Amino acid sequence: MLLLLLVFYACTKKNAANQTTTSSDDSLTSYMSKANDFSATTKKRQDYIQKAFGIIINQPNDSLQRANLFRVANRYYNLNDWAGYHKIAIIVLENAKTSNDTVSTAKAYSYLGDYYGSQGVSDSAFMYYFKAEKIYLQRNDNLNLAKARLNKAQLQYNESDFSGSEISIFKALRVIKGEKANDIVYELYNLLGLVYNELGEFDKAIEFHNKALASINDETTPVEFQSKATSLNNMGLVYQNLNQYKKAIPYFQKGLEQKKDLILYKPPLYAMLLDNLGYSRYKLKDPNGLPKLLFQSLELRDSLQLTIGVIISKIHLSEYFASKNDTIKALQYSKEALKTAKTSKNNRNALLALKQLAIIEPKKASIYNKEYIHINDSLQKAERKIGDKFTRIEYETDEIKQENTDLTTQNRNLVYIFGSILILGMFLYIIKAQKAKTRELLYKQEQQKVNEEIYNLMISQQGNVETIRIKEKKRVAQELHDGVLGRMFGVRMNLDSLNKIHDESASYQRNSYLTELKNIEQDIREISHDLNREKSELINNFVAIVDNLFEDQKKTFKSKLVSNIDSNIKWESMSNANKINLYRIIQESLQNINKYANADSINVEFKKEIDNLLLQISDDGVGFNVNRAKKGIGLQNMLSRINECNGTFEIKSKKGEGTIITVTVPI
Repeated sequence: MLLLLLVFYACTKKNAANQTTTSSDDSLTSYMSKANDFSATTKKRQDYIQKAFGIIINQPNDSLQRANLFRVANRYYNLNDWAGYHKIAIIVLENAKTSNDTVSTAKAYSYLGDYYGSQGVSDSAFMYYFKAEKIYLQRNDNLNLAKARLNKAQLQYNESDFSGSEISIFKALRVIKGEKANDIVYELYNLLGLVYNELGEFDKAIEFHNKALASINDETTPVEFQSKATSLNNMGLVYQNLNQYKKAIPYFQKGLEQKKDLILYKPPLYAMLLDNLGYSRYKLKDPNGLPKLLFQSLELRDSLQLTIGVIISKIHLSEYFASKNDTIKALQYSKEALKTAKTSKNNRNALLALKQLAIIEPKKASIYNKEYIHINDSLQKAERKIGDKFTRIEYETDEIKQENTDLTTQNRNLVYIFGSILILGMFLYIIKAQKAKTRELLYKQEQQKVNEEIYNLMISQQGNVETIRIKEKKRVAQELHDGVLGRMFGVRMNLDSLNKIHDESASYQRNSYLTELKNIEQDIREISHDLNREKSELINNFVAIVDNLFEDQKKTFKSKLVSNIDSNIKWESMSNANKINLYRIIQESLQNINKYANADSINVEFKKEIDNLLLQISDDGVGFNVNRAKKGIGLQNMLSRINECNGTFEIKSKKGEGTIITVTVPI
């Protein structure tokens, strides 16, 4: 009778929340109210639930939204819409975890336990109930802790773990003691009565069913709970199991007195009372209302798709028709019950069908009995396993929790260790970086000195060359002035003396020579003066050094090089450091062009702007990707030199369009 009893115990905890939760939104309140109107059709109630959900889901993730979502889930529960119920529970759980709301997290765990329990996934259901229990235990929330333990006890009862269910019930009763929670106390007493009924301890079953009835407050208990009718039915079942059918019938009859409310709020309970009343009368051989009561129950159960109830009704009808010697109908209902039980994998009720078939068909009794024994053994093993499984889940969950605590401690210690190492590493890095910066600064200072020395050497070398050139020029000038001009002057004097001869042709010729000699004398004097007038600024001349670089480029490479240096640039106003950096930039640029550009022509130009010196180097080569090139060492060196000059650097290039480098340095 276990599965028959399961239906009598309907968990009504969700409806209580619906009586107290309110909303400031008129539409939401209206939808919620209409969704809970038991007189409306299922389709209409589902539509109202969807409308309410559409409003709530757009609310911010706060306690009000989560409370409203739970209300939506309760309405899905009342409709037995488990898919909708599960969807809402998952949403609330995610929102609650995001907000660190442990109360809503625990409640969502309970709802998920309900869902998996309804789907027959008992281990998952037990795990979620146990998670909820642990949270409530940590929060010292005795009321919700008792509810969580009640949920566990109900699940254990459904899985025939009666001893485990009994323990969970008494744990719940201990924590609920002193609390104003008649509804929970009622459910605990009622479930305990069912447990003792299954264990065959009928006196205790009657005791706790009476306690359950005594805990009902007609003024505060919602009519849709139908708690009194449920307890009356369960009490009648105890007497039925005691074969005291005369005592059982008044309980069933009294339970059916609320027929109108039962049909509206608890049709499965109404079908159950009809079947139990009819079956008790059958056992007493009282034909009153038979087989009508049994058929009414079957029809209602079939319309509600209550698989277990349909199996029980058909077995009772089979027994009834067998007693009337209508073997055909008796076999029909027994076989239908067995088929339904096997299809729905309800092996416990399959035992009842096999037992009935063995009685109706004695010739096949051995076959039925063999199958009965096989299924019964499997059920006993499964029941032992499920009890062990629940214990193991509790143990493993606690163990995981302890492991998580240990892991948290380990992680905290690791954070401290790694944090200390990180701080020490950063400290060492800062020291090392500072030392590196100091070395870099010293290196730059040394490099600056070296650059100065290199430039001075280049200037000195150029000065030596220029000194030799000037010396040579002076020697040539002296030779021209003292030697050639002296002799030319002598010739002119001689010719001048010949001019005294008045021969007409001779005189004309001599005058020609004299004129020519005067011209030669003037030309030589000008050359002499020009050679002697070499400007002293050639010494330390940066332009000459750059020109030498250009001459080397022209001699060595095939590219045509055109250079232009603005004569208005006052090089003496620029520091040697800046000059050497500009020289190196030109040198590096020419080297890159020679290596990679494959250019036909190169143009280098120095221009004077208001306060700046502009250097532009361009070529008509293959070009390159500027973004990639910025990582090159040569380009980085050029940028570094520009920074030392407090100047700016710009490079423009595209593949196939050549390259333009522009450097601007303040004068």
